[in-house]
Amino acid sequence: MTRATLAALCWTLLAACAEAGAPSAMGADSGGGVDAPDAAAWDAVDGDSAGSAGYFATKVVAFSPGPGAGFGQDAMPSIVLGPPKGGGAASGSLDVVSLGSGGSIVLGFDVAIVDGPGPDFIVFENAFKNWPEPAIVGVSLDGVSFVEFPCDPTAKAAGFPGCAGVSPVHSAPGNGVDPADPAAAGGDAFDLKAIGLNRAIFVRVRDPGAQPAVPPTAGADLDAVVVVNAGSH
Repeated sequence: MTRATLAALCWTLLAACAEAGAPSAMGADSGGGVDAPDAAAWDAVDGDSAGSAGYFATKVVAFSPGPGAGFGQDAMPSIVLGPPKGGGAASGSLDVVSLGSGGSIVLGFDVAIVDGPGPDFIVFENAFKNWPEPAIVGVSLDGVSFVEFPCDPTAKAAGFPGCAGVSPVHSAPGNGVDPADPAAAGGDAFDLKAIGLNRAIFVRVRDPGAQPAVPPTAGADLDAVVVVNAGSH
């Protein structure tokens, strides 16, 4: 059972309790994505990329779901645009799209990601305590050729260094946690300097295909991506 499935079941149980009146407590490559059928229709819906707390993705450039995907697709593209809706250390968010086994998604921004002080962008999956789901992150200037951050999705004992889908997401609208603060927001932060780049325009999140393709929540999930150090295109 994947995290999104477990979270959905917990949500269902909580709703049932409420109805009954019970109290509740709670490297370089060549892309790998398939262009969206209508990329123009996938422009920003709720992705305010001009917010003071960072710059969020404003469009889905490509989405290539793998086997077992399906969760969250009915809410595309808005479900991956705009700020994260984190569930904290003990609960994974349902505001995600599942990539499926080996699936990938490419996001675009109204700004460029530039190499600046500290981490340059943060990827928000829906990992929570003792339940990581590593994903491989790559960046690109043209949306075709990507350079990936080194990530070993089998290195559980080491904490999956270089991967997304490892750290819980703490920032959510209204909770006062700045989504662009790598020290507080949660998620997994990335520094372009680590792969020898000083600029990027597109971010790709790719499931490594290491887990069973159990529908509809197979593979890594994606909630949001925020640019911390931004420049003009």
